[in-house]
Amino acid sequence: MRAEPDLRKAVIIGLDLSREDVRVPLDGALLLGCTLSETMQRRAEAAGALIFPVVPDLPYEVYRTKLYTPAELFAGFDPADPRSYSDTPDAVIYRHSRRQGHQPDPLHALTERLHDHSITEALDETLSGQPVAVMGGHALARGTDGYRNAVELGAALGRAGFTVLTGGGPGAMEAVPLGVRCGAADRDVLDQLAKAPSFGHDEESIGRWLAAFPQVPSFEVPRTIGIPTWFYGHEPPNPACELHAKYFANSVREEGLLTVATGGIVYTPGKAGTVQEVFQDFTQNYYGSVGPAAPMIFLGRAFWTDEVPAAPLVQKLAAGREAEQWILVTDDIDEAVELLLKYAG
Repeated sequence: MRAEPDLRKAVIIGLDLSREDVRVPLDGALLLGCTLSETMQRRAEAAGALIFPVVPDLPYEVYRTKLYTPAELFAGFDPADPRSYSDTPDAVIYRHSRRQGHQPDPLHALTERLHDHSITEALDETLSGQPVAVMGGHALARGTDGYRNAVELGAALGRAGFTVLTGGGPGAMEAVPLGVRCGAADRDVLDQLAKAPSFGHDEESIGRWLAAFPQVPSFEVPRTIGIPTWFYGHEPPNPACELHAKYFANSVREEGLLTVATGGIVYTPGKAGTVQEVFQDFTQNYYGSVGPAAPMIFLGRAFWTDEVPAAPLVQKLAAGREAEQWILVTDDIDEAVELLLKYAG
Protein backbone atom coordinates (compact mmCIF):
# COMPACT_ATOMS: atom_id res chain seq x y z
CA MET A 1 0.00 0.00 0.00
CA ARG A 2 1.36 3.43 -0.97
CA ALA A 3 2.17 5.50 2.08
CA GLU A 4 -0.29 8.32 2.74
CA PRO A 5 0.26 11.09 5.30
CA ASP A 6 -3.38 10.97 6.32
CA LEU A 7 -6.22 8.49 5.71
CA ARG A 8 -8.87 10.24 7.74
CA LYS A 9 -12.27 9.86 6.03
CA ALA A 10 -10.63 7.89 3.21
CA VAL A 11 -12.50 5.09 1.45
CA ILE A 12 -10.33 1.97 1.05
CA ILE A 13 -11.74 -0.86 -1.05
CA GLY A 14 -10.67 -4.48 -1.35
CA LEU A 15 -7.06 -4.20 -0.19
CA ASP A 16 -5.13 -6.93 1.58
CA LEU A 17 -3.68 -5.11 4.59
CA SER A 18 -2.91 -8.24 6.56
CA ARG A 19 0.83 -7.63 6.19
CA GLU A 20 0.70 -3.85 6.40
CA ASP A 21 1.45 -1.76 9.46
CA VAL A 22 -0.47 1.41 8.68
CA ARG A 23 0.27 4.03 11.31
CA VAL A 24 -1.29 7.09 9.70
CA PRO A 25 -4.55 8.55 11.11
CA LEU A 26 -7.65 6.51 10.17
CA ASP A 27 -10.30 8.62 11.89
CA GLY A 28 -13.62 8.26 10.07
CA ALA A 29 -12.14 6.05 7.34
CA LEU A 30 -14.33 3.53 5.54
CA LEU A 31 -12.77 0.12 4.83
CA LEU A 32 -14.80 -1.99 2.43
CA GLY A 33 -13.88 -5.64 1.93
CA CYS A 34 -10.32 -5.24 3.19
CA THR A 35 -8.32 -7.99 4.87
CA LEU A 36 -6.81 -6.61 8.08
CA SER A 37 -4.21 -7.84 10.53
CA GLU A 38 -5.33 -7.96 14.17
CA THR A 39 -3.21 -4.92 14.93
CA MET A 40 -4.64 -3.00 11.99
CA GLN A 41 -8.17 -4.01 13.00
CA ARG A 42 -7.69 -2.70 16.53
CA ARG A 43 -6.09 0.52 15.31
CA ALA A 44 -8.90 1.17 12.83
CA GLU A 45 -11.62 0.45 15.40
CA ALA A 46 -9.93 2.69 17.96
CA ALA A 47 -9.86 5.50 15.40
CA GLY A 48 -13.59 5.16 14.76
CA ALA A 49 -13.16 3.78 11.25
CA LEU A 50 -16.08 1.84 9.78
CA ILE A 51 -15.14 -1.68 8.70
CA PHE A 52 -17.30 -3.65 6.27
CA PRO A 53 -15.68 -7.10 6.08
CA VAL A 54 -15.35 -9.52 3.21
CA VAL A 55 -18.57 -11.55 3.06
CA PRO A 56 -17.78 -15.21 2.31
CA ASP A 57 -19.55 -17.62 -0.02
CA LEU A 58 -20.95 -15.06 -2.46
CA PRO A 59 -20.64 -15.50 -6.24
CA TYR A 60 -20.24 -11.75 -6.80
CA GLU A 61 -18.00 -8.91 -5.66
CA VAL A 62 -19.84 -6.83 -3.08
CA TYR A 63 -17.47 -3.88 -3.25
CA ARG A 64 -16.95 -3.81 -7.01
CA THR A 65 -15.01 -0.86 -8.44
CA LYS A 66 -15.74 -1.20 -12.17
CA LEU A 67 -18.51 -2.15 -14.57
CA TYR A 68 -18.88 -5.65 -15.97
CA THR A 69 -17.72 -6.68 -19.41
CA PRO A 70 -19.53 -9.38 -21.40
CA ALA A 71 -16.35 -11.46 -21.13
CA GLU A 72 -16.65 -11.39 -17.32
CA LEU A 73 -20.36 -12.14 -17.19
CA PHE A 74 -20.09 -14.98 -19.72
CA ALA A 75 -16.74 -16.38 -18.56
CA GLY A 76 -16.57 -20.12 -19.24
CA PHE A 77 -19.22 -20.04 -21.96
CA ASP A 78 -18.44 -22.34 -24.89
CA PRO A 79 -20.41 -21.45 -28.05
CA ALA A 80 -20.13 -25.10 -29.11
CA ASP A 81 -21.98 -26.14 -25.93
CA PRO A 82 -25.00 -23.87 -25.32
CA ARG A 83 -25.65 -25.53 -21.96
CA SER A 84 -22.37 -24.12 -20.67
CA TYR A 85 -24.16 -20.79 -20.14
CA SER A 86 -25.50 -22.29 -16.90
CA ASP A 87 -21.97 -22.23 -15.43
CA THR A 88 -21.21 -18.60 -16.29
CA PRO A 89 -21.00 -15.97 -13.53
CA ASP A 90 -24.13 -14.32 -14.94
CA ALA A 91 -26.22 -17.47 -14.54
CA VAL A 92 -24.67 -18.45 -11.20
CA ILE A 93 -25.31 -15.01 -9.69
CA TYR A 94 -28.90 -15.08 -10.95
CA ARG A 95 -29.61 -18.46 -9.35
CA HIS A 96 -28.03 -17.29 -6.08
CA SER A 97 -30.18 -14.17 -6.10
CA ARG A 98 -33.37 -16.13 -6.79
CA ARG A 99 -32.64 -18.44 -3.85
CA GLN A 100 -32.80 -15.41 -1.59
CA GLY A 101 -36.30 -14.58 -2.80
CA HIS A 102 -37.89 -11.15 -3.08
CA GLN A 103 -37.33 -10.54 0.63
CA PRO A 104 -33.76 -11.72 1.30
CA ASP A 105 -32.42 -12.06 4.81
CA PRO A 106 -30.65 -8.96 6.22
CA LEU A 107 -27.17 -10.13 5.22
CA HIS A 108 -28.00 -10.77 1.58
CA ALA A 109 -30.19 -7.68 1.36
CA LEU A 110 -27.24 -5.63 2.58
CA THR A 111 -24.68 -7.22 0.27
CA GLU A 112 -26.92 -6.78 -2.78
CA ARG A 113 -27.50 -3.11 -1.93
CA LEU A 114 -23.80 -2.52 -1.36
CA HIS A 115 -23.06 -4.18 -4.71
CA ASP A 116 -25.63 -1.99 -6.47
CA HIS A 117 -24.23 1.15 -4.84
CA SER A 118 -20.78 0.15 -6.08
CA ILE A 119 -22.14 -0.30 -9.59
CA THR A 120 -23.71 3.16 -9.48
CA GLU A 121 -20.38 4.64 -8.41
CA ALA A 122 -18.57 2.79 -11.21
CA LEU A 123 -21.14 3.96 -13.76
CA ASP A 124 -20.76 7.57 -12.67
CA GLU A 125 -17.00 7.30 -13.05
CA THR A 126 -17.33 5.73 -16.50
CA LEU A 127 -19.78 8.20 -18.04
CA SER A 128 -18.80 11.58 -19.40
CA GLY A 129 -20.57 14.21 -21.47
CA GLN A 130 -24.28 13.76 -22.16
CA PRO A 131 -25.07 10.11 -22.92
CA VAL A 132 -28.26 9.25 -24.79
CA ALA A 133 -30.50 6.32 -23.88
CA VAL A 134 -32.74 4.22 -26.10
CA MET A 135 -35.72 2.35 -24.67
CA GLY A 136 -37.73 -0.31 -26.43
CA GLY A 137 -39.18 -3.78 -26.41
CA HIS A 138 -37.22 -6.77 -25.15
CA ALA A 139 -39.25 -9.16 -27.30
CA LEU A 140 -38.05 -7.71 -30.61
CA ALA A 141 -36.60 -10.72 -32.44
CA ARG A 142 -33.40 -10.72 -34.43
CA GLY A 143 -34.01 -10.80 -38.17
CA THR A 144 -37.20 -8.70 -38.02
CA ASP A 145 -37.76 -5.29 -39.62
CA GLY A 146 -38.05 -3.75 -36.16
CA TYR A 147 -34.67 -5.14 -35.15
CA ARG A 148 -33.06 -3.80 -38.33
CA ASN A 149 -34.66 -0.39 -37.72
CA ALA A 150 -33.19 -0.34 -34.21
CA VAL A 151 -29.77 -1.20 -35.65
CA GLU A 152 -30.13 1.75 -38.04
CA LEU A 153 -30.99 4.03 -35.12
CA GLY A 154 -27.88 2.86 -33.29
CA ALA A 155 -25.75 3.46 -36.38
CA ALA A 156 -27.05 7.02 -36.67
CA LEU A 157 -26.38 7.72 -32.99
CA GLY A 158 -22.90 6.24 -33.38
CA ARG A 159 -22.11 8.45 -36.38
CA ALA A 160 -23.23 11.46 -34.35
CA GLY A 161 -20.69 10.57 -31.67
CA PHE A 162 -23.03 9.74 -28.80
CA THR A 163 -22.38 7.35 -25.96
CA VAL A 164 -25.48 5.17 -25.99
CA LEU A 165 -27.20 3.52 -23.03
CA THR A 166 -29.85 0.81 -23.13
CA GLY A 167 -31.46 -1.54 -20.65
CA GLY A 168 -28.81 -4.09 -21.60
CA GLY A 169 -31.15 -6.95 -22.48
CA PRO A 170 -32.37 -8.49 -25.76
CA GLY A 171 -34.46 -6.96 -28.54
CA ALA A 172 -34.07 -3.24 -29.16
CA MET A 173 -31.66 -3.10 -26.22
CA GLU A 174 -29.25 -5.29 -28.21
CA ALA A 175 -29.94 -3.96 -31.71
CA VAL A 176 -29.13 -0.33 -30.91
CA PRO A 177 -25.62 -0.87 -29.47
CA LEU A 178 -24.95 -3.32 -32.30
CA GLY A 179 -25.65 -0.48 -34.73
CA VAL A 180 -23.41 1.89 -32.79
CA ARG A 181 -20.52 -0.57 -33.02
CA CYS A 182 -20.78 -1.92 -36.57
CA GLY A 183 -23.14 0.37 -38.49
CA ALA A 184 -26.34 -0.55 -40.27
CA ALA A 185 -25.00 -2.06 -43.48
CA ASP A 186 -23.32 -5.26 -42.27
CA ARG A 187 -25.70 -7.87 -43.65
CA ASP A 188 -23.42 -10.75 -42.63
CA VAL A 189 -23.78 -9.79 -38.96
CA LEU A 190 -27.57 -9.51 -39.17
CA ASP A 191 -27.87 -12.80 -41.06
CA GLN A 192 -25.71 -14.55 -38.46
CA LEU A 193 -27.87 -13.22 -35.63
CA ALA A 194 -31.09 -14.22 -37.37
CA LYS A 195 -30.08 -17.87 -36.94
CA ALA A 196 -31.04 -17.50 -33.26
CA PRO A 197 -33.83 -14.90 -33.33
CA SER A 198 -34.84 -15.27 -29.68
CA PHE A 199 -34.62 -17.59 -26.68
CA GLY A 200 -36.88 -19.34 -24.22
CA HIS A 201 -36.76 -19.54 -20.43
CA ASP A 202 -34.22 -22.38 -20.36
CA GLU A 203 -30.48 -21.82 -20.13
CA GLU A 204 -29.68 -23.94 -23.19
CA SER A 205 -31.75 -21.72 -25.49
CA ILE A 206 -30.08 -18.66 -23.94
CA GLY A 207 -26.75 -20.30 -24.78
CA ARG A 208 -27.76 -20.76 -28.42
CA TRP A 209 -28.81 -17.10 -28.55
CA LEU A 210 -25.43 -16.02 -27.17
CA ALA A 211 -23.48 -18.34 -29.45
CA ALA A 212 -24.97 -16.71 -32.56
CA PHE A 213 -23.47 -13.32 -31.72
CA PRO A 214 -20.42 -12.67 -33.94
CA GLN A 215 -17.29 -10.65 -33.22
CA VAL A 216 -17.91 -6.93 -33.80
CA PRO A 217 -15.62 -3.90 -33.44
CA SER A 218 -15.18 -2.13 -30.10
CA PHE A 219 -14.22 1.45 -29.31
CA GLU A 220 -11.03 2.41 -27.52
CA VAL A 221 -13.24 4.18 -24.98
CA PRO A 222 -16.52 2.22 -24.67
CA ARG A 223 -19.55 4.00 -26.10
CA THR A 224 -22.22 1.33 -25.57
CA ILE A 225 -23.29 0.61 -22.00
CA GLY A 226 -26.09 -1.68 -20.90
CA ILE A 227 -27.89 -1.28 -17.58
CA PRO A 228 -29.58 -4.66 -17.00
CA THR A 229 -30.76 -6.49 -13.88
CA TRP A 230 -30.68 -9.95 -12.37
CA PHE A 231 -34.33 -9.38 -11.45
CA TYR A 232 -35.13 -10.54 -14.99
CA GLY A 233 -32.80 -13.51 -14.92
CA HIS A 234 -34.40 -15.18 -17.91
CA GLU A 235 -33.17 -12.18 -19.93
CA PRO A 236 -29.37 -12.30 -20.01
CA PRO A 237 -27.36 -9.17 -20.70
CA ASN A 238 -26.74 -8.75 -24.38
CA PRO A 239 -23.24 -9.21 -25.83
CA ALA A 240 -23.58 -6.06 -27.98
CA CYS A 241 -22.88 -3.61 -25.15
CA GLU A 242 -19.21 -3.14 -24.36
CA LEU A 243 -19.91 -2.61 -20.66
CA HIS A 244 -22.76 -3.54 -18.33
CA ALA A 245 -23.85 -1.86 -15.11
CA LYS A 246 -25.80 -4.86 -13.84
CA TYR A 247 -27.97 -4.49 -10.74
CA PHE A 248 -29.90 -6.70 -8.38
CA ALA A 249 -32.61 -4.12 -7.62
CA ASN A 250 -34.66 -3.39 -10.73
CA SER A 251 -36.10 -0.19 -9.27
CA VAL A 252 -32.62 1.23 -8.67
CA ARG A 253 -31.57 0.20 -12.16
CA GLU A 254 -34.58 1.81 -13.87
CA GLU A 255 -34.37 5.11 -12.00
CA GLY A 256 -30.62 5.20 -12.53
CA LEU A 257 -30.84 4.58 -16.27
CA LEU A 258 -33.29 7.44 -16.74
CA THR A 259 -31.27 9.77 -14.54
CA VAL A 260 -27.88 9.32 -16.21
CA ALA A 261 -29.28 9.75 -19.74
CA THR A 262 -28.68 13.49 -19.55
CA GLY A 263 -28.55 13.84 -23.34
CA GLY A 264 -32.12 12.62 -23.82
CA ILE A 265 -34.01 9.40 -24.44
CA VAL A 266 -35.37 7.84 -27.62
CA TYR A 267 -38.42 5.63 -27.16
CA THR A 268 -38.90 2.90 -29.74
CA PRO A 269 -42.08 0.78 -29.65
CA GLY A 270 -42.44 -1.30 -26.50
CA LYS A 271 -44.97 -2.56 -24.01
CA ALA A 272 -45.65 -1.97 -20.32
CA GLY A 273 -42.02 -1.58 -19.23
CA THR A 274 -41.28 1.01 -21.91
CA VAL A 275 -44.47 2.93 -21.13
CA GLN A 276 -43.54 2.98 -17.45
CA GLU A 277 -40.15 4.45 -18.39
CA VAL A 278 -41.85 7.15 -20.50
CA PHE A 279 -43.78 8.53 -17.55
CA GLN A 280 -40.97 8.01 -15.06
CA ASP A 281 -38.72 10.04 -17.35
CA PHE A 282 -41.36 12.69 -17.95
CA THR A 283 -41.90 13.12 -14.22
CA GLN A 284 -38.19 13.94 -13.86
CA ASN A 285 -38.44 16.44 -16.73
CA TYR A 286 -41.70 17.95 -15.49
CA TYR A 287 -40.41 18.75 -12.03
CA GLY A 288 -36.74 19.24 -12.95
CA SER A 289 -35.85 16.88 -10.13
CA VAL A 290 -32.55 15.71 -11.65
CA GLY A 291 -31.64 18.68 -13.84
CA PRO A 292 -32.96 20.48 -16.92
CA ALA A 293 -35.61 18.82 -19.07
CA ALA A 294 -33.95 16.60 -21.69
CA PRO A 295 -35.28 15.39 -25.05
CA MET A 296 -38.00 12.75 -25.13
CA ILE A 297 -38.22 11.38 -28.66
CA PHE A 298 -41.03 9.01 -29.61
CA LEU A 299 -39.78 7.10 -32.66
CA GLY A 300 -42.75 5.53 -34.42
CA ARG A 301 -45.56 8.05 -34.86
CA ALA A 302 -48.43 5.61 -35.42
CA PHE A 303 -47.39 3.45 -32.47
CA TRP A 304 -47.00 6.28 -29.96
CA THR A 305 -50.05 8.31 -31.04
CA ASP A 306 -52.57 5.60 -31.96
CA GLU A 307 -51.60 2.12 -30.78
CA VAL A 308 -50.15 3.19 -27.42
CA PRO A 309 -51.03 6.91 -27.20
CA ALA A 310 -48.49 7.92 -24.59
CA ALA A 311 -47.01 10.76 -26.67
CA PRO A 312 -50.16 12.96 -26.83
CA LEU A 313 -50.58 12.73 -23.05
CA VAL A 314 -46.95 13.71 -22.46
CA GLN A 315 -47.30 16.62 -24.90
CA LYS A 316 -50.46 17.82 -23.18
CA LEU A 317 -48.88 17.70 -19.73
CA ALA A 318 -45.77 19.49 -21.01
CA ALA A 319 -47.66 22.39 -22.62
CA GLY A 320 -46.21 25.72 -21.52
CA ARG A 321 -43.29 24.15 -19.68
CA GLU A 322 -39.59 23.91 -20.53
CA ALA A 323 -39.97 20.24 -21.42
CA GLU A 324 -42.38 21.03 -24.27
CA GLN A 325 -39.66 22.16 -26.71
CA TRP A 326 -37.75 18.89 -26.27
CA ILE A 327 -40.58 16.47 -27.08
CA LEU A 328 -40.63 15.02 -30.58
CA VAL A 329 -42.87 12.44 -32.25
CA THR A 330 -41.39 11.22 -35.52
CA ASP A 331 -40.71 8.36 -37.91
CA ASP A 332 -37.44 9.93 -39.07
CA ILE A 333 -34.21 8.76 -37.42
CA ASP A 334 -32.30 11.74 -38.81
CA GLU A 335 -34.81 14.15 -37.28
CA ALA A 336 -34.44 12.41 -33.94
CA VAL A 337 -30.64 12.66 -34.04
CA GLU A 338 -30.86 16.32 -35.10
CA LEU A 339 -32.85 17.20 -31.97
CA LEU A 340 -30.39 15.34 -29.76
CA LEU A 341 -27.48 17.22 -31.35
CA LYS A 342 -29.30 20.53 -30.92
CA TYR A 343 -29.77 19.80 -27.22
CA ALA A 344 -26.13 18.78 -26.85
CA GLY A 345 -25.14 22.15 -28.28
